[in-house]
Amino acid sequence: MAVAAANLDSLINVLNDKLLDSQKRPLNSTEVVILHGIWKYKTYNKMALEADYSPSYFTNVVAPELFKRLSPIIGKRISKKNCRLSLESYIQGQTTTGNREHSTDYLDDSNEISYLMPPYPSGSLPLDSAYYLKRDPFEEQAYEEIKKPGALIRIKAPQEMGKTSMLLRILDYANRQGYRTVSLNLQQVDANILSDLNRFLRWLCANISHKLKLESLLDDYWDEDIGAKISSTIYIQDHILEQIEEPFVLALDEVNHIFEHPQVAKDILPLFRSWYEEAKRFPIWRKLRMIVVHSTEIYVPLQLKQSPFNVGLPIQLDGFSLEEVKKLAKCYGVKWEEAQIRQLMELVGGHPALVNIAFYYLVNGEITFEQLLETASSTTGIYNYHLQRHWVNLEENPDLFMALNTLIKSTEPVSLEPIMEYKLSSMGLIKQIGNKAIPICELYRQSFQKI
Repeated sequence: MAVAAANLDSLINVLNDKLLDSQKRPLNSTEVVILHGIWKYKTYNKMALEADYSPSYFTNVVAPELFKRLSPIIGKRISKKNCRLSLESYIQGQTTTGNREHSTDYLDDSNEISYLMPPYPSGSLPLDSAYYLKRDPFEEQAYEEIKKPGALIRIKAPQEMGKTSMLLRILDYANRQGYRTVSLNLQQVDANILSDLNRFLRWLCANISHKLKLESLLDDYWDEDIGAKISSTIYIQDHILEQIEEPFVLALDEVNHIFEHPQVAKDILPLFRSWYEEAKRFPIWRKLRMIVVHSTEIYVPLQLKQSPFNVGLPIQLDGFSLEEVKKLAKCYGVKWEEAQIRQLMELVGGHPALVNIAFYYLVNGEITFEQLLETASSTTGIYNYHLQRHWVNLEENPDLFMALNTLIKSTEPVSLEPIMEYKLSSMGLIKQIGNKAIPICELYRQSFQKI
C-alpha cells in the first residue's frame, strides 16, 4: 500500500510518535514543510519562498537535520532523492493490526485510510488532508465570488467550525486561477500593534508588500497630516495595485483579534468596507478581492449587537449534516450503523471538531462508543478542553450564564431576550426554533446543567 499524498498527515503522525520515543522531540514546523514539499516534488527554493524562509536555510540547515533524524528510525541513510520512497516502504511495515485490535468493531477494512492512524484533530486541515469535507454549497459560492472584481467574502462561525480550512481552499482556488494571494493571520500580530491604528495599518501594508515581494515604501506614502487610513489607502492603490497586473486576493484570518480593541476596530472595519466600495468607482480597485474570517464568539465580551460587517458575500459555517458525518466516517474508515451516527449527532450536534475528535479516539482504540457516550460531558472526557473554553466565557458573563441556565432546565424551547439569544448563538451553544431556542446538542445540555 503506497502512502498517497492525501495520507501524508497520517504518516507524519506515525513519525512523530517514533521521534518522541527515540529523540524526545517531534517534527517541527519547518521539517513538516520540507516533507510536504517533497511529497509535491518541490524544490527547496520554492518550499522556502512559499513559507517565507531563506532557501539556503532550508537547503543547508533544515533538510540535512531532518534527514539525519529520520535515518536511524528508517534504518537507512535518508536523502531528498529517496525520502518519499523510503518513508512509504517504512510505513507499509508499520501497518500491522496491533494498534487496531481495540477498535476493530468500528473500522472498515475496505477503506485504505484505516491502515494509518489519523492525526489528532487540531487547527486547520492542510490541502492534502484526507479528513476534509467540502463545505457545499458555500465553497462553490466562494469560488464563484472570488472571481468577481472587487469581491468581499466574509466567513464567520464559532471557533473550531472549519473557517481557516475553508479559507485555505479558497486561496488555493484563487492561486490556480493565476491570482496573486496574500494571507495574514491577525493572531500573530503583537497586541501593542493591534491597539494602535497607525501601527496596525503600517503593519498591514508592510506585510502585503513583503508577501508580494515588493519593496516596502511606507515612509514615501505615509503622511500624518492626512492620517493613517488615507495613507494606507493610497499605499494600496498607488504602490500595490498599480504594480500587479493580476487580480489580488487579500485574506485576513482571525479578524476577531481586532475586535478586542474597539477603538481600532471602529476605524478599521469601515476602512475595509470603503476599499470594497472603491471598486464600484475606480477600475484599479477592481483587482482587489478580500476575504475576512472571524470567530463569532468574540461578540460576547464586546457587547456587540450585530455583526461588524454587512457587505459582501456572508458565509456562516454550521455543523455537519447527517450525510456529511457519514462521509467523514468513511474517511476515517469507520463502519457504523446509521443509528450510531444519529447518536453521535444528537450528542455533539454535528460540530466539526467534536465529530472529528470522536472518530480520532474511536479509530485509535482509546475509547469505545459506549464509553464516549457515558463520559462525554465529564472532566475526564474527550471534550473537556472544548467545554472549559465555554465555561470561561459563561463565568465571565453572568447574564449569559443565567440565560443558558434557563434553557438547560427547560424541556421545551424557550424565548430569550434577543441580545442573549444572539450571543449564545454566536458562541455556538444554542439553535433557534422559530422565535425560541434550545441547546444545540446533548453534550452542552449535560455539561451545563451543572450550573
